Amino acid sequence: MSDFGIQQALKELGLQDINHGTSTGSANFSNGELIASYSPVDGKLIGKVRATSKEDYEKVMTTATAAFKTFRDVPAPQRGEIVRLFGNKLRDLKEPLGKLVSYEMGKSLQEGYGEVQEMIDICDFAVGLSRQLNGQTIPSERPGHVMREQWHPIGVVGIISAFNFPVAVWAWNTALAWICGDVCVWKGSEKAPLCTVACQNIIAGILKENNLPEGISCIINGDYTVGEMMTTDTRVPLVSATGSTRMGRIVGATVAQRFGKSLLELGGNNAIIITPTA
Repeated sequence: MSDFGIQQALKELGLQDINHGTSTGSANFSNGELIASYSPVDGKLIGKVRATSKEDYEKVMTTATAAFKTFRDVPAPQRGEIVRLFGNKLRDLKEPLGKLVSYEMGKSLQEGYGEVQEMIDICDFAVGLSRQLNGQTIPSERPGHVMREQWHPIGVVGIISAFNFPVAVWAWNTALAWICGDVCVWKGSEKAPLCTVACQNIIAGILKENNLPEGISCIINGDYTVGEMMTTDTRVPLVSATGSTRMGRIVGATVAQRFGKSLLELGGNNAIIITPTA
């Protein structure tokens, strides 16, 4: 692994031996237990991330809720510019981030690079959409009146991603949410916490450079109990969760009980047919 360059990649991504797993942008904090991340490639310790406590979560939600009130009023093309800058930064860091994905999750290096490319691609797609949030103009039966359709951001979007795609799934959700004027709170997989922190480090710098408030991009880390904080929280009107069907049944029912909305991308059995000549 000496030629893999993972230590240089960690450095380029701003990762330390011990990292805060809770962030609202430039502000990083955590009071929870340490999560150790070991590489399935060679079994070595990559680094540690401190989990999110209940107090940390409340701080995140307070900050995100306040940020939404500002971000929703930023014109959509300007929000698209932030996503464009994010995509460009991902291009610059495709190699180190792809290496981290491969080393922490265990997929091949080319698949690690490919996952980062998926992030770049969705950013390009979202930038175009930022100028296409169109609505209909509809004639009214009332004289001198016309009806106009206009899209409004929903608020704080909760994102729960799985181990097998530790960065791309977040990007698919958050790039679209941002151009719509929503702010995001992301709970990445506790099995790949360094990928979560690395992505937050990337977008945090862009938001700061553009004088945008804390809370537009937030991360929380930990086991299922941290996810439950979000799925039961009425301040999160939409939860997008990726994972097993078992997880989806729990998340879907929990969010529905409070009349929230959910997007579920769930796993299933992979049917494999073996022929007699195999």
